[in-house]
Amino acid sequence: MMPGNSIPNCSYQTMTPMRKVSSQSSSRCLTLTKAKPYAPKDSSKIVALRKLDRKAKLPATIFTYTWGIIFALVFGTGMCLGMQVIGSGITGMVIGIIIGIIGMIGCGVNYPIYKKMLENGKKKYAYEIVELAREISESK
Repeated sequence: MMPGNSIPNCSYQTMTPMRKVSSQSSSRCLTLTKAKPYAPKDSSKIVALRKLDRKAKLPATIFTYTWGIIFALVFGTGMCLGMQVIGSGITGMVIGIIIGIIGMIGCGVNYPIYKKMLENGKKKYAYEIVELAREISESK
């Protein structure tokens, strides 16, 4: 049996038998390995703490990625116009520079917006997270 693995003769990472075993034993090993994620967790409070932490951070992360992708595309479009890959003439170049600057500003403010949103998310769930962490530390 592998350390930290409750399934005998199974490699936890590959989900295959570690040594030659009968096909019945091999299928049992695979069945138990597949069923492990659906078994009740040892510490539901730790799982709840992780979920709360994820819940506090997820909106800020999603917004930041979306905002960053959109303004990187705006910046790239401005660069293409500015270098006359798209369009031609001095007007296209000036418009490209303006669009590129807007894209740069959008990318530049992304991190401060993320920090503010993350701070607000942490404030929103702080009490619940601290209480749950206290319960976990007291129970051990």
